[in-house]
Amino acid sequence: MPKIKIATIDLYNNERNEGMRCIGEIVEETKKKYSDIDINYDVYETRFKEDIPGIDADVFISSGGPGSPFEGEGKKWEKDYFNLIEKIYSYNQLNTDKKKYVFFICHSFQMMARFFEFGDISKRKSKSIGVMPFEKTKPGYTNTILEQLPNPFYAADIREYQVTNPNKKVIDDIGAEILSYEFLNDTVSEPAIAAVRISNQIVGTQFHPEADPESMLYHFNRPDEKKQIVDTYGEEKYNQMLEILQEPNAVKLTRKTVIPNFLNQAIDELSKVLI
Repeated sequence: MPKIKIATIDLYNNERNEGMRCIGEIVEETKKKYSDIDINYDVYETRFKEDIPGIDADVFISSGGPGSPFEGEGKKWEKDYFNLIEKIYSYNQLNTDKKKYVFFICHSFQMMARFFEFGDISKRKSKSIGVMPFEKTKPGYTNTILEQLPNPFYAADIREYQVTNPNKKVIDDIGAEILSYEFLNDTVSEPAIAAVRISNQIVGTQFHPEADPESMLYHFNRPDEKKQIVDTYGEEKYNQMLEILQEPNAVKLTRKTVIPNFLNQAIDELSKVLI
């Protein structure tokens, strides 16, 4: 029986969150689909306990997390984290058959941008929180993780930082593609990059594709976060977000499409070379 190791890199720094639950549930749902493959799943508290997975894992999911993507500068966990990304990227460059797969989420997406230098990372004028629309680029229409989503599509967006000003030279040199941008509205003067494909095996999203309605209700019911949404977008927009949560073709569709498609692709490809 083929064996595949999936490792989640937890960057929440021991902060209460719903992201890790959602990622775990998606992995468990995926494991049930592949009963003929021995899928092992481990979580590493990289930011809080300086625990880092080894290069022997096959699939990596790097989580969201609080605060600045520069908070770890000079710290051991960040050095280990970037070292792992370097090892994975180099491994994939040298191996034509078996590859390593990585998915970066939100905070990790900003760390990914620091590592590959495909855009500028800056603090937003105000925190983005809620259910937001995102627009696909031309490559996004045919990419595995987004092709089944409408345009625009909806996803959970919880961040204080952003990646803007895509570096075309870097993107072209490494063969990357921007798959999505945040949707322009009255509160956005310059759309942030929302999804990037570094290679067929390495992708990331600024939004939270793992989020389900329950995880977003956790945020919407927190007085400080509800106030921020209402102050920024208005009471009517807040109520619209609550309604969108229950729509089958919005957050629910993103939840059951993006990371599941990434995992399906990874497992299907890996199973071919592991047999």
